[in-house]
Amino acid sequence: MTLRTFFQLLDNNPVIVLFFFLAVPLSALLAGWLGKGEGHLSPWKHLYSVLVYLAVIPAIFAIYLTAYLFLFERRSILDTNLYTQILPVLSMILTLWLIRRNVPFEYIPGFDRLSGLFVMIAAVLMLMWIFDRTRLLVFTYMPFQYVLLIFFGILIGIRWGWSRMTNS
Repeated sequence: MTLRTFFQLLDNNPVIVLFFFLAVPLSALLAGWLGKGEGHLSPWKHLYSVLVYLAVIPAIFAIYLTAYLFLFERRSILDTNLYTQILPVLSMILTLWLIRRNVPFEYIPGFDRLSGLFVMIAAVLMLMWIFDRTRLLVFTYMPFQYVLLIFFGILIGIRWGWSRMTNS
């Protein structure tokens, strides 16, 4: 199965996508009601961690898929798929807002690693875009120290994102 066939499957069965991206924020709302004021305690913070990962990982994928389609494929914004590109981001925003009302993100295990993952993927995508857009002529007209500064800046961004993702 390719990614294209997976997205076609999701397009043909939007009930599955709607159920998932509505169930995650509703679960966060229910957990907020049941564990009011106890979000920092052990069973609740692990439930919130699962909900955060269920909301954020698809949203990160949707954000970078959209960026890839606009930057590399040069796809029109009118071709944006609501189920696979917009709904995950809205679900993430709503889920994080509901969780934040009950517990600070510092108490949720692994939350800090998600920002590192986000930065690391952004740096790699930017590096790929720069390699895609530059030609040999650009390097001959651009001073070499600027090329090195851009390259090292991207490497530092990747390293910083990786360290944020792997440190506990």
